[in-house]
Amino acid sequence: MNTLFLLMAQYDGQAVIPLNRVCEDYMHLTVEKFKRKRLDGEIDVPIIRLGADTQKAALGIHIKDLADYIDRQREKAAKEQNKLMGRAA
Repeated sequence: MNTLFLLMAQYDGQAVIPLNRVCEDYMHLTVEKFKRKRLDGEIDVPIIRLGADTQKAALGIHIKDLADYIDRQREKAAKEQNKLMGRAA
């Protein structure tokens, strides 16, 4: 299964997903909490500032970066599960 293609279908082919949608759909965090966790190094996904280079510019996440993040989280979870079940990684 290809995460990127599934996200493309979910977000109607948008290249950049608004940060508030990503937070709502996948992180279950407020935008502010997401930003704090990202700055603290807990969440490793780049944020794109769209438009003018100001504090008020719209923020988003490129769909490829979101797909990569989801795939890394899945890989991490699978390793933890295999370890828990005593299977070779």
